[in-house]
Amino acid sequence: MRPDEFHRALDLLPAPLHDRAHALRTYVKPRPCEACQAVGDAVRLALTAAHYDEFGSAVQLLDTAGQLAARHQLACRANLFAEPAPEPAGAIGAAHDPSRGQVRRWAGTPAPLIAATDASWKGRAGGIGYVVSDGRYGLRSRRPGRVDPTGCSRVLVSELRAVEFLLTAYDTPPARVTVLVDSLPALNYLHRWQAGESGAMPAGYDLRPRHNGGKPTLVRLADLVGARPDLTFAHVKAHAYHALNEAADSLAHMARRRVDESFDVQARARALVEAFLREWHVAIAA
Repeated sequence: MRPDEFHRALDLLPAPLHDRAHALRTYVKPRPCEACQAVGDAVRLALTAAHYDEFGSAVQLLDTAGQLAARHQLACRANLFAEPAPEPAGAIGAAHDPSRGQVRRWAGTPAPLIAATDASWKGRAGGIGYVVSDGRYGLRSRRPGRVDPTGCSRVLVSELRAVEFLLTAYDTPPARVTVLVDSLPALNYLHRWQAGESGAMPAGYDLRPRHNGGKPTLVRLADLVGARPDLTFAHVKAHAYHALNEAADSLAHMARRRVDESFDVQARARALVEAFLREWHVAIAA
């Protein structure tokens, strides 16, 4: 569950339940610890129950989540010799969400921020990626199942999904972010949504609610973009050695490749982002 989805779900809860679920928010993020995952599963089920007005079930599930969290905390304190695996140097949140990270060196970069997104497809494997001048980055793989809501505009939809992946890296996207895309059709949709045409969608894109009852990704993106006139979307020429675009392109390719290959994607992604961002910041300073 992404941060924006979690906060929207919280709004469905009355104040006492809202506060209890909010206190357990850290467990909702993907975690390698099985006990933590159990807590997160209970919280997510409670939010789903509240969505269908089953507040009694939501209370019971939050009780379970709280009890599991308390037991886990006691077990951690009792295990005096246990030490968590160290995060890769410079990474933020890698242990919680392996698809996202941040190079700390650039975390203090002042606004306005510059970001780039990209997508990559080959055969039945796809990937998306983004990088931001404040060091944040992300990459995500995709292999469509038998039923794929993407439709006939697979590459275009993926380019737009990459933008949504970027913007949901923040609880609220910072003001005046400039997002660079190398797809003119994707840029056209972003500008149309920002102008109020939220109903415009790529050909064949399935608008039915997803399996969890939520809105499709591009519908959420259209709503977000339409409410944020301060965001700037601009075109950047692909493969023209623009450092941020090259980084996003490389992350998308890396995500696509890991569908069929086995390699240390977190270490490679961080090293790649660090190199390209160093080049970007040196060029800006000059």
